[in-house]
Amino acid sequence: MLYGNLRPGRLKIARRDTRKFRVYSRKDIEHIPELQRLSHAERVAMRAVAAVLPFRVNSYVVEELIDWSNIPEDPIYQLTFPQPEMLSKADLARMIRLVNRKASSEEIKAAARAIQHSLNPHPAGQMELNVPLLDGVPVAGLQHKYRETVLLFPAAGQTCHSYCTYCFRWAQFVGDQDMKFANREVESWIRYLKINPEVRSVLLTGGDPMVMRSGVLRRYVEPLLDPALGHVLTIRIGTKSPAYWPQRFVTDEDADDILALFSEVRASGRHLALMAHYSHPRELETPIAQEAVRRILETGAVIRTQAPLVRRVNDSAEAWVRLWREQVRLGAVPYYMFVERDTGPKEYFKVPLARALQIFNGAYRRVSGLGRTVRGPSMSATPGKVLVDGVANVGAEQVFVLKFLQARDPAWVGRPFFASYDEDAAWLDELEPAFGRGEFFYEAAFRKFTARQSSVRRRDEKAAAPA
Repeated sequence: MLYGNLRPGRLKIARRDTRKFRVYSRKDIEHIPELQRLSHAERVAMRAVAAVLPFRVNSYVVEELIDWSNIPEDPIYQLTFPQPEMLSKADLARMIRLVNRKASSEEIKAAARAIQHSLNPHPAGQMELNVPLLDGVPVAGLQHKYRETVLLFPAAGQTCHSYCTYCFRWAQFVGDQDMKFANREVESWIRYLKINPEVRSVLLTGGDPMVMRSGVLRRYVEPLLDPALGHVLTIRIGTKSPAYWPQRFVTDEDADDILALFSEVRASGRHLALMAHYSHPRELETPIAQEAVRRILETGAVIRTQAPLVRRVNDSAEAWVRLWREQVRLGAVPYYMFVERDTGPKEYFKVPLARALQIFNGAYRRVSGLGRTVRGPSMSATPGKVLVDGVANVGAEQVFVLKFLQARDPAWVGRPFFASYDEDAAWLDELEPAFGRGEFFYEAAFRKFTARQSSVRRRDEKAAAPA
């Protein structure tokens, strides 16, 4: 079935799921029926955590994906509802005191801000190193970390159908404009792309661009189809909507229009990939979730799947085997297993690299070749995407074998390097170079890169400043 020639109303399907989108946030915690099984103190603690870390969940997730007979252990519950251990004991106690004495919203917000700024809200140099300049001015809502790929943050797409408790972009959702990426000026990023012909791929991200109505999404996608941007070969959309609100592609009023837009992208000769975040196999079990996958694929778009490995949610080989097998069966392409980033409630969710590698290999060995398109465990660190490729014994030393899958300097990609084996290390900056070397091969060049970036930014910003 082709959607490229559709107009609103042309495609009619059996509306098997007539559920209306309903969202719950922090103010609704006392009113979510399923949470009444918790004690009053437990709900207060949840409200305290939700004042610091963003909380948003919708009726589909609550009613269809969570096993309420198995909370708090249920993985989807852990994935979407704040847990007290996500804050330090001191921070949790402070926030609970404020909630219990019904402090003003301003006082609660001020206390939350102090905690938020201590949680590494923008890891991997997103603010300092990734935002490009145009005429000496930062391009709002744009990141350009890797040569061929630009990330675009549409202003209207900086929320999600539900929030993941582990999300490394949690700072987008806490209401602090200084910590938020958002683009409202189409002209600026289009001009930036036109003068950077090395860019081959544009990734619309957020938040979740699929929260936007079809007409708004079209305003960001259609300019990318301009022949003047013929060097942009691939359009990617990072989204959790096929898992958290599959109705977006099936029963929403503009679902058909969304699919028609996808077909138009394909008809333009460009590749369209939905970078779909599936964290647990349960997210693919409902009939409407599978119907969403089917309809997306019929437009000619490709679904590539990715998720971080997070403790309490998917930290077992069995979970990933089930996930990858079902994705392949439905026609999606397993793409990445990420390492949970060093931000937000990282201590609650982190899995040491050694354990992550065991889980990845344990699952990878049990899927067919079609499932072995997946790469991982991968750290999206400041210098680039670093793959933990294995553990080896080199002479008398046990080491992690690492390599870049993407890097700020393309010359680093694919070059193996080694770190001393450490059972507890959970991130790149917790690793030490193997064989007594003082630093990893890329570090001197990376220091020069950051110094050069800072110098260029200061020069261009000075030149752009009004006299």
